Amino acid sequence: MVKFSHSLQFNTVPDWASEYIAYSHLKKTLYAIEKFNAQNSIQRASVIQETSLHNGSDIFPPESAAFEHSLAKELAKVTSFYDRKERELSAELEAVDLESSGLKRSQSQHNRRSSLNLKRSLTVMRDMVTGNSLSVRENPNQRPSSVYAPLTTEALLHRRLIDTYMLLSELKSYVALNYVGFRKIVKKHDKLSGFTTLSRYMSEVVDLSGPFQVEARHHLDDQILRIQALYARTCTNGSMPQAAKELRSHLREYIVWERNTIWRDMVGQERKAEGARAVDPVEQEPWFLFGQPIRFISAADARRVLLGLIGVVIFAVLMSVSIFDTQEQNRCFAILITVAYLWATEVFPLFATALLVPLLTILCQVMRDPTTKARLSTSAATKSVFGYMFSPTIMLLLGGFTIASALSKYGIAKAIASAVLSKAGTDPKWVLLANMLVATISSMFISNVAAPVLCFSLIQSILRTLPHKSSFAPCLIMGIALASNVGGMASPISSPQNIITIQNMSPAPSWGSWFAVALPLCIVIDLIIWAWLLLLWRPQRDTPSIPVIRANKERITFSQAFICFVTIGTIVLWCMENSFQAQFGDMGVIAILPLIAFFGSGLLNKEDFNNFLWTVIMLAMGGIALGKAVDSSGLLDTIAHYIQDAVSGLSMWVVLLIFSTLTLVFATFVSHTVAAVIILPIVQQVGMSFADPHPRILVMGTGLVCSAAMGLPVSGFPNMNAIALEDEMGIPYLKTIDFLKSGVPLSIVATACIVTIGYGIMSALGF
Repeated sequence: MVKFSHSLQFNTVPDWASEYIAYSHLKKTLYAIEKFNAQNSIQRASVIQETSLHNGSDIFPPESAAFEHSLAKELAKVTSFYDRKERELSAELEAVDLESSGLKRSQSQHNRRSSLNLKRSLTVMRDMVTGNSLSVRENPNQRPSSVYAPLTTEALLHRRLIDTYMLLSELKSYVALNYVGFRKIVKKHDKLSGFTTLSRYMSEVVDLSGPFQVEARHHLDDQILRIQALYARTCTNGSMPQAAKELRSHLREYIVWERNTIWRDMVGQERKAEGARAVDPVEQEPWFLFGQPIRFISAADARRVLLGLIGVVIFAVLMSVSIFDTQEQNRCFAILITVAYLWATEVFPLFATALLVPLLTILCQVMRDPTTKARLSTSAATKSVFGYMFSPTIMLLLGGFTIASALSKYGIAKAIASAVLSKAGTDPKWVLLANMLVATISSMFISNVAAPVLCFSLIQSILRTLPHKSSFAPCLIMGIALASNVGGMASPISSPQNIITIQNMSPAPSWGSWFAVALPLCIVIDLIIWAWLLLLWRPQRDTPSIPVIRANKERITFSQAFICFVTIGTIVLWCMENSFQAQFGDMGVIAILPLIAFFGSGLLNKEDFNNFLWTVIMLAMGGIALGKAVDSSGLLDTIAHYIQDAVSGLSMWVVLLIFSTLTLVFATFVSHTVAAVIILPIVQQVGMSFADPHPRILVMGTGLVCSAAMGLPVSGFPNMNAIALEDEMGIPYLKTIDFLKSGVPLSIVATACIVTIGYGIMSALGF
């Protein structure tokens, strides 16, 4: 959904850009007033209420006097510009009427020069859109005068009528766009202040101002009808329908050209700006070799090339040595180590490395027939590998992304979250706990990738109003980040590592079973994180009170109700999957229902589909392919036997503790999903080797620990998002040392909870 500020930016008439309502400036004024009021710095007795706004209007509260004054200036600016432009166009219309009535050509040209300066010419615009003029296309630098020279008086009049029609239409659009702007900015004022001023202000001030009066709008419509009548009399033999059709066609062609040009330029500028901000200055530093700068390659590129060459050497060496009994196992081991190395060093993006897995698996011929153990041909291996990659697990991930997209696009997740946070009060400790619980619960349904983005947007009103260097700001951001990581355990679709976990569990746990294990753990870990942050940051010392987040009071639409119905129904089916296994077969089939419901009904479109986290999906598919390759080649059995010999005589709990510690360290430095991809297949095989096999306990326990790894800024997307947040001065709220003080010890505590409380719950449930 496009913000109004962007819509205003992209739909203004370029020559009139400075004459529109200064929407962004008014928003900044509102935020400044909100912060000023929240810090209790406004002395109501000293507030001088503005009386110059429309006969001493008392619509706004005294605290909003500055906003009211700015609003009055914008309204006066819009009114003044409209009056001036309307007079110019009225004079032009009269001149056109006289010319069409048969005045001499010299008088017509004189009137044209002395009246409105029409800067745009339809002929050039239409030629650029339709390509009718070869001379213009072949020589874009040709002066317009050489093109206009042959035009007759009738052609000039024809063009003048069209130009006047377009300007009148643009003036009508100008009025409509500004009216929406005033309505939206006052609505935002009401949302931030808690007062209700929209209805009175629009009816008593805006609707009575010149451009927005009913009479003015009717007069503008009459002017447009008059120009249509003149065009009909001059160009279409008196046919008004034909005149209206042609004029609308000319206007549409002009808008296509102008809007395409403006949008392309502005979007291009924004992309260039984003690209400039995205480049790390360190990556631009030249590479120094023996003290001499090498200009043709940067230090960052040289590092990537060097690491890539090391990866090639590792792969070549491992392919040439014999460590295991069969060639398939040796080759698969080479692939496993090389891919793990590339993931750890991030020579390529993670998803690009994942795409190497099926390529190397097929080229190196590591797949074997599950029955005869004979090596598969490349053709058979290709069908097998790609069949495994698009599994019901991937369909479950797509279903989760679809639900998350619908809940976010239609504001449902934000409305529910703001309603919960509005009940948290003003005490910092309860506000912190409420935000953490919202982050964890949101992660259950919209993933722990989208949840922190949602929660960080909700707390912007709090961050804007906090005193400078308040300890509550970093405390709150840290709490949301860590709670989002914890939320990655909460449901099967809350994080990609859970998808990998389910892939390695047979039979796969139902949603009800998953909730029975994960929810108690999430609550306990969240409470521990909450207590730790309060002790570490002590936010109440400098921030005794927090402004309340206001709930969204907009009425529920039919689309929102339909999305909620489909989402709840899908989750219920997921929870009761065992009861419907004969009908659906797998949770991945159930995941198709929201895709059909939301995309089929048009609630989501192809742009929403393209915006799915396809990099995460590719990473998960590559991980599944790697797991199947390790299993099919026999390498998994061999490694599992080695580990089994090493842990023989140890209890399952001790083995879980060992794997959990290994996973915690590994997942802290690399992607949670990568850790799950590499470790969980081995854990599953080791679990099967016990005299009383319980592989599901080991797999689920280790899979949950992946989400508990949150000790560094790079440990998961929530942490990356949190450390990127900055205040209005561009200073980050959090530093790496903050994660070391909070994330590292809390990761250890969360892992301890999983191997104690989680182990007990899973044992009781018969995992």
